[in-house]
Amino acid sequence: MLLTRIKGPRDLDRLSQEELDQLAAEIRSFLVDAVSKTGGHLGPNLGVVELTIALHRVFDSPKDKVLFDTGHQAYVHKLLTGRQDFGNLRAKGGLSGYPSRAESDHDVIENSHASTVLGWADGLAKANEVLGREDHHVAAVIGDGALTGGMAWEALNNIAAAKDRPLVIVVNDNERSYGPTIGGLANHLATLRTTDGYERFLARGKEILERTPVVGKPLFETLHGAKKGLKDFIAPQGMFEDLGLKYIGPIDGHDIEALESALTRAKRFSGPVIVHCLTQKGRGYTHAEQDEADRFHGIGPIHPDTGLPVSTDAASWTSVFADEMVKLGKERKDIVAITAAMLQPVGLKKFADAYPDRIFDVGIAEQHGATSAAGLATGGAHPVFAVYATFLNRAFDQVLMDVALHKCGVTFVLDRAGVTGTDGASHNGMWDMSIMQVVPGLRLAAPRDAEQLRAQLREAVEVKDAPTVVRYSKGVVGPAVPAVGKAGGMDVLRAPGADVTRPDVLLVSVGALAPMCLEIADLLDKQGITTTVVDPRWVKPVDEALAPLADRHRVVVTVEDNGRTGGVGSAVSQALRDAGVDVPLRDFGIPQRFLDHASRKEVMAEIGLTAPDIARQVTGLVAKLDGRYDSEPAAAVD
Repeated sequence: MLLTRIKGPRDLDRLSQEELDQLAAEIRSFLVDAVSKTGGHLGPNLGVVELTIALHRVFDSPKDKVLFDTGHQAYVHKLLTGRQDFGNLRAKGGLSGYPSRAESDHDVIENSHASTVLGWADGLAKANEVLGREDHHVAAVIGDGALTGGMAWEALNNIAAAKDRPLVIVVNDNERSYGPTIGGLANHLATLRTTDGYERFLARGKEILERTPVVGKPLFETLHGAKKGLKDFIAPQGMFEDLGLKYIGPIDGHDIEALESALTRAKRFSGPVIVHCLTQKGRGYTHAEQDEADRFHGIGPIHPDTGLPVSTDAASWTSVFADEMVKLGKERKDIVAITAAMLQPVGLKKFADAYPDRIFDVGIAEQHGATSAAGLATGGAHPVFAVYATFLNRAFDQVLMDVALHKCGVTFVLDRAGVTGTDGASHNGMWDMSIMQVVPGLRLAAPRDAEQLRAQLREAVEVKDAPTVVRYSKGVVGPAVPAVGKAGGMDVLRAPGADVTRPDVLLVSVGALAPMCLEIADLLDKQGITTTVVDPRWVKPVDEALAPLADRHRVVVTVEDNGRTGGVGSAVSQALRDAGVDVPLRDFGIPQRFLDHASRKEVMAEIGLTAPDIARQVTGLVAKLDGRYDSEPAAAVD
């Protein structure tokens, strides 16, 4: 196999055109076989095989910087830079699903949030200029979906201002992010890809006119001199050229020879150049090509011959939300939904099918989405903006100043909250409850099961004078966790016997960690430690009933699937201090560090967020209060 002989990009230099085509076929076969076993981003990588080969033949990585946005199309790049062991892709100890500096000098951007690559490229090109590195080049690959993000256009505005600073921008135009790309930019690119190119027209015109006696040559020169207007008429790439960016394309993104020619011309140019490449997401794998939802953008393990999942999961948090949104839409005509280019992943496809006039896809533009939601709310609608928890970080200022300051009734639904695991550091939703704590008036719900998700979503959309947030985990929703009582607005999940006058521990359970917290209580009970377990349901603001309840216990423990700094534990601690309740508090959550990719279970074990780990530490704390623990460790808890 040719692929096994590729240890680095320069091994591509000696391959003939026929061998390059063979290599492309081998890479596609490898990807289908490997990713079908592990899961991962299959469709995007099948679409950039030839493009990545051409990039690495034209540019000399790692001296030249080849950057990918968002990075989920970097598997081919990994293969061509010596990383061909995909056996543990996205698993602990295996390759990351995104570029990783720890893996290779060829990787630059680890952040897998979209629309950032042009900012990186601008900075790197400036560094080359400042440091006099004229033999260094920067090539940034950005999809048409990522180009819908505001950051990309802020960068383009700056890039275009330096007309003599070399930088190659490769637009990987497959008409999709997850689903089809939408908006004015998408329409413009569609025009470019469906209109005969200017260069082809001009070449044909020259051939005809030069054969025309007397007037042919002067007429051609006149037309050529007016080429800007002619270009806009024939192939309206003017949007890019009006910014001051040289435009090359559209190029067949699966023709290695054509790609190399275009990229070589772009590399030689002394300023910023856009190379517009047309690719097919999922190319070469029939099941991906025929998948209308997202062309197998991200998959779990599948049967490669059929394209069907190896196993069918039970109901997921996302599917529960999806079904409830359809019901809400039927009951209330003012309910509208917003997605940032992730209609299918966040569960809004059913709502869109049922109410196509009440769904708004803003593209990869979370900031705009949040402010647009404020406008919708002010206009009398109640918007539900569903987004991955990690991506709400990008819209913090808009949540604070546009939504909260104006007391707009907007509901943010955060999917993939807490530890998500396999997609690595940038995808763990571990910041939302900390960030949102500082927003005045905002109310934040963390449902523990499907029933509570349905109930709390309904409670959220009833709020008309403040933003609300409902956050839940990734994957399968667990069994129902019934309440045994109420304390203010909180659910009591476990209570000591009536004969216990002052229980040892008040355990505050946040969201989907309720089953684990009940397990902690069982382990503590075996040590003779009495425990009350409560679910606040709404973790912001802190329920007024929590302080007097805490005062009737010896120790307060909070457990959350969020960063410890500024999280629910911190808010509870502050509420107790404000109420004058002087009870020891121990908060358990995610440490404030970037977590390596692994399964959720493995990550939780690594950071000590498991029932045995927490029970062991709480046992030691109670023993210390009893005077039974000085310097010796507490008894082990099985």
